[in-house]
Amino acid sequence: MIQKLPNRSVVFVGGGLTAGLAARQMMNSGIDVLVLERGADLAGSAAATLPNQRDELRWGVRNSLVQNWANETYTLRHSADESALPVRRMEAFLPGEGLGGAANHWNGQTWRWAEYDPALRTRLESRYGKAAIPREMTVQDWGISYAEMEPYHDLFEQLFGIAGQAGNVGGQLIEGGNPFEAPRKRCFPQPPLEILESGRIFKAAAQSLGYKPFPMPAANSPRAYTNPDGASLAPCQYCGHCERFICEANAKATPALLLYPMLQKQRDFMRRFEVRLHAQVKEIIYDKHAKRVTGVRFIDLQTAQEYEQPADVVVLSGFTMTNTKLLLASGIGRPYDPKTGKGTVGKNFCYQVMSSVPVFFKDRWINPFMASGASQMVVDEFNGDNFDHAGLGFFGGGYIYSNVTNGRPINARLHLAGTPRWGSAWKQANADWYAHAFNVAVHGSNYPHSQNYLDLDPTYRDAYGSPLLRMTFNFRDNDHRMSEYVTNKAAGIARAMGATAVGTPQPRRGDFDARQYQTTHTTGGTVMGADPSTSVVSPRLQHWDAQNLFVVGASVYAHNAGYNPTGPLAALALRLGDDLVRYARQPRML
Repeated sequence: MIQKLPNRSVVFVGGGLTAGLAARQMMNSGIDVLVLERGADLAGSAAATLPNQRDELRWGVRNSLVQNWANETYTLRHSADESALPVRRMEAFLPGEGLGGAANHWNGQTWRWAEYDPALRTRLESRYGKAAIPREMTVQDWGISYAEMEPYHDLFEQLFGIAGQAGNVGGQLIEGGNPFEAPRKRCFPQPPLEILESGRIFKAAAQSLGYKPFPMPAANSPRAYTNPDGASLAPCQYCGHCERFICEANAKATPALLLYPMLQKQRDFMRRFEVRLHAQVKEIIYDKHAKRVTGVRFIDLQTAQEYEQPADVVVLSGFTMTNTKLLLASGIGRPYDPKTGKGTVGKNFCYQVMSSVPVFFKDRWINPFMASGASQMVVDEFNGDNFDHAGLGFFGGGYIYSNVTNGRPINARLHLAGTPRWGSAWKQANADWYAHAFNVAVHGSNYPHSQNYLDLDPTYRDAYGSPLLRMTFNFRDNDHRMSEYVTNKAAGIARAMGATAVGTPQPRRGDFDARQYQTTHTTGGTVMGADPSTSVVSPRLQHWDAQNLFVVGASVYAHNAGYNPTGPLAALALRLGDDLVRYARQPRML
C-alpha cells in the first residue's frame, strides 16, 4: 500500500552536485526543500577514512561507490536493428550513489566550456556553412549564452575553491593561461597546483612546437581555503586517490563536504531543508491535462515501503541516465523517434572520445603515485572549434594533456609493446617502467548523431519493477576521424619529449565497449533549447509540458564538448536555484 506524505514546496530527485548548488541559492528564501537520494551519507564511512580509503581493489576496481549494477543497469545495442542486452558490469562510466553523487569520486577537473559552445550550431553554420554539417549530426543551440552563465561560473569557482591560471580576464589574454578560455570576470580564487614531472616534460615539448600549455583548472585545493559560506578545504596531499575515491584529507571540493553540511544546518535551525536517504524514485506523478506534476513516488530501500510525495515543484537533479529514464517512465514529453527525427526525450545522447600515446623515459622519474586528479598540463589548440575544420571531414576535437592522476598498483602500469602479460618478463617490465612512463592523452568531444539515443527497454526491468533504460549508441565516423587527427597531434608532442620510447598512438577505433572506462561524462537525453519541438526543457530548464517540473544536470546538454562537463553543469544549477525562488513567488513559464 502506498503511503501519502505531507506536501513539500520543492522536491529534488537526486542528492548530488546540482541539487546541492540549487538548494544553496534557496537558503534564505523561506522555501522548504526536500532532497530524495537513493544512496547513503558516506561521511565518516570506510570510503572516507584511512586506512580503508586507500583500498584500490574495493573502490578503484570493484567500484563500490557507484550505482549497484545488480539492482539497476542499462541495456546496450550499437544500432536500432540489433537486440539490446543488459550491461552486467558497467565500466565505461560510473554514476555515483550516495549523498554527493558522482562528485564524491570525481577527479576535480573543472572547465568552463568555450564561449561558442552554448551556440554551437550557429558557430559551425556561420564558419563553415549549413551544408557542411552532416544531416545526422543533430547539434543545436542551447538557447542561452556564455555571458549569461559567467557570473554563476564565477560563483561556483569561489564556492569550490578552484585552482588555476586565468587565460582571459575581461577580454585581456594573460600569459601562462589558456589563450582559448572564455572571458572571465576575475582570476581563479586559488593558484594552480604544483606541476608534476610529467607536466614539466609535457610543457617543454608543447612549447617547442609553438603551443601554449597551461595548468588544468582543479578542484583539488593547493592550500588551505575557506569559501564564501565559511566551509573549508585542506591542502592536497597528492596521494593519487581522487577518481573513484572520496578524499579523506578534505582537499577535494565535493558537495558532500562544501554544500550538504551547510544545508543540513538549515534543517536543524529553520526546518527548511531535508535529505531523505535510501529513497529510490520510480515515477514522477503527472497530470497530462493540467500539464503539471503533482509529486513523485519512491521506495524506501530500507523498509520497502512505497510513498507518494506531493510537491509544488519537482526538480530532476540526477545523473544523465536517471533524468531521462524518469521522464520516459512517467510519460512526460514525447520520446525521440530516430526514424522520423520527431520527439525529444532521449535524443542527442553523447559520451566522450578518449585516446592516448604512451611515453617511456629510462632516466627520468615520473613518480606517478605523487599526483592529484587534476595536476596536469594541457594544450587547447585542438579542442572544439579552436582550429579550422575546413576540409578535415569532421567537427569537434579535444584537449591534449599529461595524463598523470595516480600510480595505484593494480591499474596504473604502462609497458612497452611486446611485453608479455605475465611471468618474470612482465614483472621486470613493471620494475623498469612503473616510475618512468605516462600517457599523453586526448580528452575528446562527442557530437550528437541521429542514431544515438536513449529509450526504455521493452524486455528488461530493474529490481524495482521499472523498465531498464536502453542505450542505442556507437562511435560514428565523425568520432573516429576526430580521434585520429587529434591523437596524431598528441603523438607529435610525445615525439618532441625526447623519450626513450614512444608507444604506438591509440586513437579511438571500433565500436563503443561498455567494458572500457573513458569518462563518466554522458550528456543529453533531456536537452535544453528555445524551441519546444527540438528540446525537452526551456533555456531556464523548465519542462515545456509541465511548468512546475525542472531538469538540471548534463542531461540538458545538446552535445558533449572535449571539456569535462562539471563547470557549465554547476553554473546552470546555481542559476536554477535563483529561478526556483522566482518561480515559487510567481509560478509561470519563466
